[in-house]
Amino acid sequence: MPLNSVAVNVAVIYYSSTGNVHALAEAAADAAIKEGAEVRLRRVPEIAPTDVVAANEAWAQHLEATRHIPDATLDDLTWADVVLLGTPTRFGAMASQLKQFIDTTSEVWGDGLLTDKVYSAFTSTYNQHGGQESTLLSLYNVIYHWGGVIVPPGYADPIQFELGNPYGTSHVGASGAPTQLHRDIMAFQTRRAVTTARALTAGIESQG
Repeated sequence: MPLNSVAVNVAVIYYSSTGNVHALAEAAADAAIKEGAEVRLRRVPEIAPTDVVAANEAWAQHLEATRHIPDATLDDLTWADVVLLGTPTRFGAMASQLKQFIDTTSEVWGDGLLTDKVYSAFTSTYNQHGGQESTLLSLYNVIYHWGGVIVPPGYADPIQFELGNPYGTSHVGASGAPTQLHRDIMAFQTRRAVTTARALTAGIESQG
């Protein structure tokens, strides 16, 4: 069976306050669709106090503009062969909104339903050295516990040298919205994750 004909389900699960991580998530979803995967784009629920959100115009506008995107559920995780997790950094770690969703996974984790899937992560920070690598590593710490297969972009393609983050696609908010380069790098990371999942699936199926 040709590798590109192996069916793969991709869940892009993310949190975004003002839209930068959302833009990367959309790029990931688009790339997965182009690879022939079944795709679910899901945002985790907003848990920040209403008055805090309302005090930041960009935050409030983005929340309203993305209400049509379904909330992430545990079913999205168990359904997926590939899970792409996106978050802005919060003091060098993932946002509490995504962490709260992750903290609801104990039951499916205990049942072994999160193991042997392909996982990869992406982020956006406001400053150039605002914790991009530590944020991604904080996400990958979760995957170790889940028993997943972490597939970072590495330096597996020349495009990776354009931004230089082998841990996952990252963006600096102070420089403006994600550019076409960010979307292209996110697409490469997604293709790499999908290809790896297909290879794992084909290998398992060949063993009978």
